[in-house]
Amino acid sequence: MADPRIETTLVGSYPWPEWLHAHPTAEAIDDATRTVIHLQEKAGIDVVCEGEFVRFDPNHPQTNGMIEYFVHPMAGVRARMAFEEIVAFESQATMGFRTRPAAVAEGPIGSGTLDLAAPCRRAKELATKPLKFALTGPHMLAKTLIDRHYGDRVALAEAIAHVLAEQVARLDADIVQIDEANLPGAPEEWEWAARVMNIVLDAVPSVPAVHLCFGNYGGQVSQKNAHWEPLIAYLNALHADHVVCENAHRPAEELVHFRALRPEIAMGLGAVDVKATEIETAETVARRIERAANVIGPDRIRYVHPDCGLWNLRRSMADGKIAAIVAGRDLYEGRATQSVA
Repeated sequence: MADPRIETTLVGSYPWPEWLHAHPTAEAIDDATRTVIHLQEKAGIDVVCEGEFVRFDPNHPQTNGMIEYFVHPMAGVRARMAFEEIVAFESQATMGFRTRPAAVAEGPIGSGTLDLAAPCRRAKELATKPLKFALTGPHMLAKTLIDRHYGDRVALAEAIAHVLAEQVARLDADIVQIDEANLPGAPEEWEWAARVMNIVLDAVPSVPAVHLCFGNYGGQVSQKNAHWEPLIAYLNALHADHVVCENAHRPAEELVHFRALRPEIAMGLGAVDVKATEIETAETVARRIERAANVIGPDRIRYVHPDCGLWNLRRSMADGKIAAIVAGRDLYEGRATQSVA
């Protein structure tokens, strides 16, 4: 059988197994990573992810380790915060869904003990299919910190971007995906956000990608008044091979804005809603792919995936949605000339 034209993948995370809560040792995390990679490969996912178990923090479960895992090991960062610093961060109102800072930047930002190559290398050893490795981008990380050194949020974000660039340059992954979940709620910051993002993307030794969504904070939308239209300029400024977008949970009429996406940037289509507990059928996924293909063109869609990470779902739901992605893609490509409406 010919290789699929549209490849299936995940956005990154998978539900934390209950047995891992009791003993989150390095060996147990390794076993969980092996399990989720095997599960994806058996389900027919073309580009697998490592599940992001290594970064899970039970003290911050709502963000699945998207922040603290990356900033706490960095040099120049203090994790312990004084009461007055916490109060000051609350008054900034830069992230409406998060009122507590992740840490304090009190000196020049450096890699410190952060080593993203180690978990990526182990996941690569466990996978027999192409591997995607995801990390959080500089815009979001900078907005979670209290700045006591740079005196300028853009300068702080640029310093973080150089650290992330140093990290991604060592990643042995087929795709490196940078996640930016806060920018949709602050599209007016797109120019400097794109500039610092490109510092990271330019360092990727393989295929660079960017994931944008409208928030998945504990399974809820955090960027409630955001829309895709003002974000297209940001996407077009990126030095990315493709973008990984939230579409299933969004209004169908928003797809028209992706007609303006530069032809050099491929589309990753979110065809499974991670905020819904209902498991989609293959027909539903195929219908969503066809709807997008009719709007933006079938040759523009290179990947199909969930809207965001699956970590907030029960494992049975996540597994059902993974199967639906593959079955829906196969159904769409098997009868591409027919309507699946």
